[in-house]
Amino acid sequence: MDGLPASVDHDILAHRSIAAIATIRETLGCTVHQAVDAYAQRYEELRRDRPDDFRQEPRRDGPDDFRQSPDD
Repeated sequence: MDGLPASVDHDILAHRSIAAIATIRETLGCTVHQAVDAYAQRYEELRRDRPDDFRQEPRRDGPDDFRQSPDD
């Protein structure tokens, strides 16, 4: 998809969907629904053209990844 800044691709690859959609909205001046559609299209293009960039990062389920509730 042409006309989008490189930051959209970086956000997609870093699993920052909301940031990517916000940038798409600002760049294209479109609705949220249109931005989500554009995001999905760009995501599929990246999956097709750059599959190695979608490597899964290791999960970290350590104690710092969970917040205590106020009752704990």
